[in-house]
Parts: sequence; C-alpha cells; structure tokens
Amino acid sequence: MSKEKSYQEINERIKKGEVVVLTAEEMIDFVDENGEETALKEVDVVTTGTFGAMCSSGAFLNFGHAEPPIRMTRVWLNDVPAYAGLAAVDAFIGATEISDSRGIEYGGAHVIEDLIRGKTIDLRATSPGTDCYPRREVTAKITLSDLNQAYMYNPRNAYQNYSVAVNASDKTVYTYMGTLLPGFGNATYSSAGQLSPLLNDPYYLTIGIGTRIFIGGAEGYIAWEGTQHNPTVKRNEKGIPEGGSGTIAVIADLKEMSPDFIRAASIEKYGVSMYIGLGIPIPILNLEMVRYTSVKNEDIYTHIEDYSAGSTSKPLYGKVNYKELRSGKITLNNGQEVKTAPLSSYKKAREIAAELKRRIEEEGFLIQEPVKNLPRDRKFKSALKKGGE
Repeated sequence: MSKEKSYQEINERIKKGEVVVLTAEEMIDFVDENGEETALKEVDVVTTGTFGAMCSSGAFLNFGHAEPPIRMTRVWLNDVPAYAGLAAVDAFIGATEISDSRGIEYGGAHVIEDLIRGKTIDLRATSPGTDCYPRREVTAKITLSDLNQAYMYNPRNAYQNYSVAVNASDKTVYTYMGTLLPGFGNATYSSAGQLSPLLNDPYYLTIGIGTRIFIGGAEGYIAWEGTQHNPTVKRNEKGIPEGGSGTIAVIADLKEMSPDFIRAASIEKYGVSMYIGLGIPIPILNLEMVRYTSVKNEDIYTHIEDYSAGSTSKPLYGKVNYKELRSGKITLNNGQEVKTAPLSSYKKAREIAAELKRRIEEEGFLIQEPVKNLPRDRKFKSALKKGGE
C-alpha cells in the first residue's frame, strides 16, 4: 500500500526537478487507467484552474505624496470613483464601480485592466484641506509603474459551486448571470466543473490561509475565507456541495499580472465585473486527495434557479451535473428542454491549470501548507433580514 506524502517531500521533489504534476483533467484519466494506489505513489501535485466573472474584486493603490501634500478624501481614476477612506494617498478601486460619465461601459475592472496593460490613467482627487495636508485638489497622469504599491485584494473569489440561471417569466431579464430569455429560453452557468479549484478539495484539506496560488498571471496567496463562505451547504456522497458553498479571499501584486488572465467585462443592463484567472495546486498527500482530485463533471451537481423571481429565495427547477450542462442542453423538472451557455471559459481554465503545472515543473513554484484551514462550519446569514424596511 502506498504511503502518505508530506508537503516537505513534495517540495523537495519540485526543487530537484523530479516532481510529477498532472492537471485535474489529466488526473481523471490517470486514475481511471492506473487506479488510486498508483496515483498516490506516482503523482505529487494536481493543478486546477478557473476563469470567470468575480465581482468581489479590486485593488489597493498607493500614489505617493504631492507637494504640497494632500489627504485625498475623494478620488477618481479615469472618472471612476475609488474609495479613499484610508490613509492620505491610499485608495481602493472596486471592480464593479462604474464611471461617473460613461456608466457601465467603463468601470473599476477596466481601470485595473488598463493599469496592467501599462496604459496611462487620469487621477483626480479632492480634499477639504488640513494644516498638515493643505492641498485641496490634485490631478495627475499615472501608470502602474508610477505607483509604490498596487496589489489586488479580492474579498470573494473562486466560488466552490454556483447555481444555473433560468428565466420563468414572460420578459427578458438582465442579471449578473447574463441575459436570460423569457419562458426558459436559455440557461447560463459559471464554473469550470472538474477543473475548478475548490471542487477538487471540497473540504479544504489543503486549501487554506497562506496557500500559494496562481492569480491573474501572478503568484499570490489565499488571505482569508471569502465573504459569503458557506461550507454547510448540502453535499453529495463525494463531498461536492450543491450550491455556492466555499469562497476564498486572495491577494497578489498587480505589477506581476497579465491581461491574458485579468479582463474587464460590461454585462448588458446590469453592470461591470472582472474576469479573474485563478489556479490552485493541490498536493496529493494521501488516497483521500487522490479521490477528490479525480472528480468528474458527471459527479458535480448544482441547482437550477429562476433568476426572474427578484428574491434571494429563487424557485428551483431541478438539479443538473456539469456533463449535462456542457452538452449544450438540459431538461428541467417540468420536462422542458433548455439550451445552456457558460459564462466562464473552460478553455482558459484549462490554460491556467497547464500554466500552473509548467511553473511547478520548470520554475520551482512551491506548494505552501496552509497556516490555518478554512472554516467548515460557517453558516451564511443576512444582517439585512433582521428588521427594517
């Protein structure tokens, strides 16, 4: 029987150039052909990937001081408001913030992508003025290289699973899940399924605070559990949740990112979002991790929800697995057949898993053991439902 491995053993193999890395897709085939025991013995790391809209994202920026100095209280970048309730010349630009002049055509995600592309950004800031920060207004043209610090900090990325969206009403509805046609005219979904990071470690045994990850082309880290982390969602016998479930908060240097893996998006009649490319390496420590990382699309189910309901409690129309979703059509529990379309890119998810594999094999990207596990008993609740109008 194959013995269990440690992080230290795997990292030594990476340093020596002896590591065996498979993408999550390759792991499925390897286990099918060779069995779990052989997989544990021969495979060291499985790489995952996802590329989809992750609205809860943004970046902290430091501009350095003007002369005379200013304590920025209101800041705009290319006419997009940034949050300045920090120190004098720090700001946070949120991905979904929209332009004062261009609306949802251009927003915070576009500012971030433009910075990564090396474009020049118009900065404008105002202040009431103080004795130590007497300046009341400043304008400047800045690039990413001009900034002291520019790091992405995303409070909620890489949802473990997500519902399928349909529209039961008689009119078109415009949502963050895209345009939904009336009378169940289409169904949209957003997950890389068997390639998705948290679906390959459903109980967060190796994915936790401090885990080294690939994000936006840069090396980054998991900083905390993500907002709306909800691990108590019902799970199937393979540990796969049938709803959103776990999330992660992540951090990385904007200056190391690439527009190949960070893209702004304007969603029709809804708003702005940002597509994030994210990959997590999973060490194959034991047979349990072999089983989790060989999960297949047909094992991963999610609910079909009516997004026209205008409520957090959306009517359900059955559940479906990702093999069925990727076939191009599904059947609802009312018997109606509906065409499906992904909002995330499986092609890019595959590219990310392959790139992360290359970095581990060729560039010595090491596997970081979490300093703390993500919680498994956190229950989601709403402070907004406690009272009031």
